[in-house]
Amino acid sequence: MGEVPVQDSHDPRPTGKLIALLRWKHEHMRIVLLSAILLFAVLTMFMSLLHPAEAKSISIVDNGVTSVIQTRSSDIQDVLEEQQIRVGPYDRLSMTTGDQLTNGSTIVIDRAKGVTVKADGKEAVKYTAADSVEAAIKELNLSIGSEDRVSPALNAPVTEGMEVVITRVRTEVVESSQAVAFQVVEQKNADLAEGKTKVVKTGQEGQVVVRTAKVYEDGKLVGERVLEKTVSKPAVHQVVAIGTKKAEVKTLTYNGKPTEAEAKIVQLNGKSVKVKRMLSNVTLTAYSADFASTGKRKGDKGYGITSSGAVVEEGRTIAVDPKVIPIGWWVYIEGIGFRRAEDTGSAVKGKKIDIYYDSEKYADRFGKKKGYTVYVIGPVKPSAN
Repeated sequence: MGEVPVQDSHDPRPTGKLIALLRWKHEHMRIVLLSAILLFAVLTMFMSLLHPAEAKSISIVDNGVTSVIQTRSSDIQDVLEEQQIRVGPYDRLSMTTGDQLTNGSTIVIDRAKGVTVKADGKEAVKYTAADSVEAAIKELNLSIGSEDRVSPALNAPVTEGMEVVITRVRTEVVESSQAVAFQVVEQKNADLAEGKTKVVKTGQEGQVVVRTAKVYEDGKLVGERVLEKTVSKPAVHQVVAIGTKKAEVKTLTYNGKPTEAEAKIVQLNGKSVKVKRMLSNVTLTAYSADFASTGKRKGDKGYGITSSGAVVEEGRTIAVDPKVIPIGWWVYIEGIGFRRAEDTGSAVKGKKIDIYYDSEKYADRFGKKKGYTVYVIGPVKPSAN
């Protein structure tokens, strides 16, 4: 029998030479690949140098004036330098220097304007690229109170060299107490002699609290208005009794029929009085020391002082014509009583007498009375005897 050849049960393993060959191919393929990439990059750079970037169309709006330029640069700063455009420290660019320009990009330059700002007692020149006064105030960080006033108006456009004035306005509400004068109420009294007055009830001043808004501009008071008045204490009226009782003239005794030139003894209110003369058909008026009668007020120089230097007194003082009744002489006015000639007046002429009363209202109501008889006595007032 022949021998059966022995067969291998699996593929033989690669030899060392085969492994070395495969390793060499792998390493050289990586080198080839890296070389190809490097070559492509070099060629790309070379081509970019041979063919510069394509030109871009850029719009530049400088202070409202638009111009269109062509540039191959994408850097804003380079473009501005190419066009010899200078941007000041207060000017405003619509794009930052880090932004890249593309075809159709627009660069807006808002030029700053110098304005003079007056506020708080100071004056300074500021620069702003804002369009309106309001925007400029915000940009310059100027504080404006709710009541402050700005000139020109906030919506006014900003122009070169304009003056912006900020007026500080402040309103202060204060309270004060004021006196309220009492009123004088007059009441007729038949038990009181005519021409006499008597205070029945003393008046008292009231008090009112006033709230006032005071407006200050830059620290100076420029106006005020009353907001509210509140009565804290009501005034009390003063009640004055006005006498209406007619004075009695008892029997007048003459030795024969008297004339104005004769001196006679007469009975006046129970007194035997020697009179120098008698004046008939005398006109009576009345006056007071107040403004309506004298043109003077309390506190004025000469207020309440007669032409003779005496202080007026109700129940005593009268104004006369010195040519008819000498100053300082006493008289008896029928229905009125004894009075002393202490004053004169431009309207008191002839047989006319102006009788003094404290109350201007009463003097005004007195009016003009005619037909009175007046007895001229002399410089000494008759005594009780």
